[in-house]
Amino acid sequence: MTRLARRLRQRADSGLSPSLGAALATIDCHGPLTPSQLAERERVQRPTATRLIARLTEEELVAREDHPDDRRSHRIAVTPAGRALVQETRQRKTAYLAQALEHLDAEDQATLTRAAKILEGVLEEGASSPNGSHARVHA
Repeated sequence: MTRLARRLRQRADSGLSPSLGAALATIDCHGPLTPSQLAERERVQRPTATRLIARLTEEELVAREDHPDDRRSHRIAVTPAGRALVQETRQRKTAYLAQALEHLDAEDQATLTRAAKILEGVLEEGASSPNGSHARVHA
């Protein structure tokens, strides 16, 4: 899994560090987010999230907006440039992976599809489980 993740990051060629790329993708998928929400989702300390946000803001990939429910707070949203970069990066990763897997027979492809669903369930369960335990996922 680690090698696959590294290879996909290399093929993505987004120009961002892995931490910045992950933060941008999280904001795109779950945002707008407060800095604390980003820190929680990325499992980093708040000062780290603040630094990531500052770098993404410098690159004009995210922008600060007022929080609709709390005037003392703000949220971070992806800019059109940030969204375009996330989409382009995902397309590159998907194309690489599709090309790498196209030679597999139908049975192996079905096995990988099932494994991906199981892994996704485990990751989602782990993100919401306070003690990190995982329930069995049926795909």
